[in-house]
Amino acid sequence: MKEIRVGIIGLGRMGRIHARNIAENVPSATLYAACHYNEEELERARKDLGVKETFKNYEDMISSPNIDAVVIVSPSSLHTKHIRLAMEKGLHVFCEKPIGLDVEDIKQTIEVINAHPNQAFQLGFMRRYDESYQYAKKMVDEGAIGELTLIRCYGIDPGSELESFVKFAADGKSGGLFADLSIHDIDLVRWISGMEVKHVWAIGKNAAYPVLDDLGELETGAAMMQLEDKTMALLVSGRNAAHGYHVETELIGTKGMLRVAQEPEKNLVTVFNEQGVTRPTFQTFPERFREAFLREMREFILCIKAGREPEVTAYDGLQSTIVAEACQKSIDTEQLINLN
Repeated sequence: MKEIRVGIIGLGRMGRIHARNIAENVPSATLYAACHYNEEELERARKDLGVKETFKNYEDMISSPNIDAVVIVSPSSLHTKHIRLAMEKGLHVFCEKPIGLDVEDIKQTIEVINAHPNQAFQLGFMRRYDESYQYAKKMVDEGAIGELTLIRCYGIDPGSELESFVKFAADGKSGGLFADLSIHDIDLVRWISGMEVKHVWAIGKNAAYPVLDDLGELETGAAMMQLEDKTMALLVSGRNAAHGYHVETELIGTKGMLRVAQEPEKNLVTVFNEQGVTRPTFQTFPERFREAFLREMREFILCIKAGREPEVTAYDGLQSTIVAEACQKSIDTEQLINLN
């Protein structure tokens, strides 16, 4: 089959990861077009990645007759609009999480996606493509730890980026801690358990930057959830890990327990020096999930070529956003939220 020609919108940190993977590491795909508001980034895409067509207007890019698929890494508030426009142009779509910030808007977008069954749609929940999480899920599915009783997730960004986030939050809403960060853990809970969330109670605190209170943002938040079968889930999400990028998941069952990345060790090196004995840790999400980002993009291209539906669907995006929205509502109302 022919090579899949891809256009990408968004060349920020996440966009550059996807762009380089498509250009250099995804068989049967070529990064043909790019859209970004900054001319310097477009010039870099042309020079470093061999991009043939560049645009500052998204609709101009998706109107190009030379692309087959689009990768959406635009601001979260624009995802649903960009998905619909691309689908209506006959393009295959990969969209970074979250699928959107408004539940009704997402439902309308899913109707558009469903109206184009011959076009692949995949959402960027990359942790499903991480080998460690796949191994843990396989053990759960095979009954290795018995019946699941509790899932605990930590997802904490490095504290070194907190100050820049405060500046970002002052310029515009991120979508909130739960929609912006916890959405990955919410998806893991649904994926590993095979269950939907029934009840949510969430709390939070701004300690390092109390100004976030006035901005309607959270520095650290936690949520307790009950799933359909009464399995419990505990989420801790934050932006202030002093040691680097910390993502950890614990699965407790009736016959045992699993821990994925109990310590965010970068490699197998132990350092002995004047600071004592230390182990290097991951500092950023591109480091920790480098292979997962690559594998999910390869899967997207394979789905297009094989004419099959990607594993991560728009419905997964909808359900995760519903739960994230419930967490934020719980924060705002200080009440337990029931999900129908």
